[in-house]
Amino acid sequence: MQEKTHKGQTRTLPAIQATYAQTGASTTNNELGMRPMQERAFEKRGEQYLLIKSPPASGKSRALMFIALDKIHNQRLKQALIIVPERSIGASFHNEPLKKFGFYWDWNVEPQWNLCDHPGTDGSKVKSVERFLQSDDTILICTHATFRFAFDKLGAEAFDDRVLAIDEFHHVSAGEDNKLGAQVSELMERDKIHMVAMTGSYFRGDAVPVLSPEDEARFETVTYTYYEQLNGYTYLKNLNLGYVFYQGLYSEALTTWENGHKALNRALLNPDEKTILHIPNVNSKESTRDKYEEVNVILDALGEFQETDEETGFYLIKLHDSDRIVRVADLVTDDAPKRDKVAAALRSPQQKEDRDFVDIIIALGMAKEGFDWIWCEHALTVGYRSSLTEIIQIIGRTTRDAPGKHSARFTNLIAEPDASEATVSEAVNDTLKAIAASLLMEQVLAPVFEFRTKRRSNAPTEGYDYGDDGYKEGATNVGYNPESGKIQVEIDGLAEPKSEEAKRICREDITELISSFVQDPETVERGTYDTNLMAPELNQVKMAKIIKAKYPQIHDEEDREAIRQRAVAALQLAQRGNQIVDDVAQDTESTKQTSTAGPHTAPLDVKASTAFVDNVRKFVLDVRELSVDLIDQINPFADAYAITAKTMNEDSLKQIQAVISSKKGRIDPEEAKMLAERARRFQLERGRPLNKNASDPWEQHLIRGVTAFMNFDKQGHYDKQKTP
Repeated sequence: MQEKTHKGQTRTLPAIQATYAQTGASTTNNELGMRPMQERAFEKRGEQYLLIKSPPASGKSRALMFIALDKIHNQRLKQALIIVPERSIGASFHNEPLKKFGFYWDWNVEPQWNLCDHPGTDGSKVKSVERFLQSDDTILICTHATFRFAFDKLGAEAFDDRVLAIDEFHHVSAGEDNKLGAQVSELMERDKIHMVAMTGSYFRGDAVPVLSPEDEARFETVTYTYYEQLNGYTYLKNLNLGYVFYQGLYSEALTTWENGHKALNRALLNPDEKTILHIPNVNSKESTRDKYEEVNVILDALGEFQETDEETGFYLIKLHDSDRIVRVADLVTDDAPKRDKVAAALRSPQQKEDRDFVDIIIALGMAKEGFDWIWCEHALTVGYRSSLTEIIQIIGRTTRDAPGKHSARFTNLIAEPDASEATVSEAVNDTLKAIAASLLMEQVLAPVFEFRTKRRSNAPTEGYDYGDDGYKEGATNVGYNPESGKIQVEIDGLAEPKSEEAKRICREDITELISSFVQDPETVERGTYDTNLMAPELNQVKMAKIIKAKYPQIHDEEDREAIRQRAVAALQLAQRGNQIVDDVAQDTESTKQTSTAGPHTAPLDVKASTAFVDNVRKFVLDVRELSVDLIDQINPFADAYAITAKTMNEDSLKQIQAVISSKKGRIDPEEAKMLAERARRFQLERGRPLNKNASDPWEQHLIRGVTAFMNFDKQGHYDKQKTP
């Protein structure tokens, strides 16, 4: 067991370390000046409703320009309205000389119609929207808020025969209180506009669906994965994601003792790395409640203030350990003229061209989604943010490709739960969210899995490499397609989706489904800390409940089962593909060796070229047979428990486990029905009834589920025609 850390010391949760092949493919333009993702999206330019799911830095803004211009010039749409969540993102849609790179038209926005560059309130900008709609000009850029106000005033019919491009589409939701979501639904019901929806994370932090199933079914989807994007870069090769626990003040974690003197902890805040530092929300437990003092402490840790740059508003700080001057942008201040000056400098073309234009950006609510700083090498975030979506957006700030930028990293600095606190059960929430984010990022960064049922009639698929021994008939094969980045895995007993919608979900929505699963608080709590948990409770029952709630249009039980099996398999195999450094807590020697450099990191290793698929192959070969039953028996949170068990002190861990075990409640009617269905499958597969004397805990749980189901049925909880 590790020793408890002292105040100011840090302890690191294992990171995800992804290494990519640098093929250059994702940054190579075709004859029209389009990257691969943009070309893929442009092929679908004729669709009335188009959803582009693509990571940050893949070129969604430019893809929209190509599509919108074609719709205006070739598809007889009158105008295009580009709708972004905040003003700073409007800079992504400034004028572009597209003809210079081979396209048919340039992207030109008249200055008066880029409302993101204008002062004034959203209410006053509604008049500009109204004037634009009556003009002969073709492109307008505004914020989500401005559009909502304009829609309220002008009505849906005012936007007929126009293209509406909604950036960061995950801000939309099917929830009753989401105004933009309701307006999108009304526009689609009227059906007289074209819509292009763009997002780097098609899921929300609150797990509410982005669109209703009926509206979502009308969108044609273009998907471009993180793997495709990062593997095809020219410069960026390594991406590291990690979580660091600390005790005391987070400002103390940013410093360390070196030769008897306090020095900057360069493992966390290295001025040699281009860094965005997000300080904590003032309401979080990491905050001191004085954001200005926190900024001052960070500046003092860096060095001595010299002056403020007149042109940009950046602070010039001389480092303590050298004569070097670093340029620091402060976006935390509430002094509007000062903050706007800094923000304007960060939007200037110079920051894209000059790596040394700025070194460190300190922010609170800004510099997240849509913020484009290609040189960013480190995103250091203090405190868990409001959602998984926000975390992924922040990570996206680091994933731009830029000359000389070979590595990038994200670090989440989180206060460690203290066993002495009466609120330890609440304090652990951030840890659980960090675990959820880590599991989701493993999925997001992994190659796409393509599952197929193991059959003797199977044959190798063209384009797939099946390893040194090639494809083996009758064996469980794992193939890898280096061109598409897909991993094909054969699984015994895998159910096949029957309906087209179920096939689409299996093909396109697995990551979004896993997002809902890992964001479910009870699922993460029990999966990580309930020592009495049976893995099928999560994999078979909890996942099935989420699928039923998320896809009410899927009524067929076999379709639901096919979706469930693929989601669980993808979640499990993404972890198996990661090469876990088993001895997470090698503090004794490693911390001594790295005490001046910072906390010890034990990474989960995700290799882009062959190591990931080699790890999956090794797992498949090590098990007797890869089957649905085997996968269902693995707790997807087991690795997270092993990590936190070595990372947290023993008292905290015991208290957390006690709190979570005490929460275990009764079987509800829906779970009882699902367990009864599982019991029926269990009996069919084994050719025998359930045995009340069985030693298998899962079989005993199925019996309890059947008993509960029968009792609920007698009480009239179920429609008789739908009972198993």
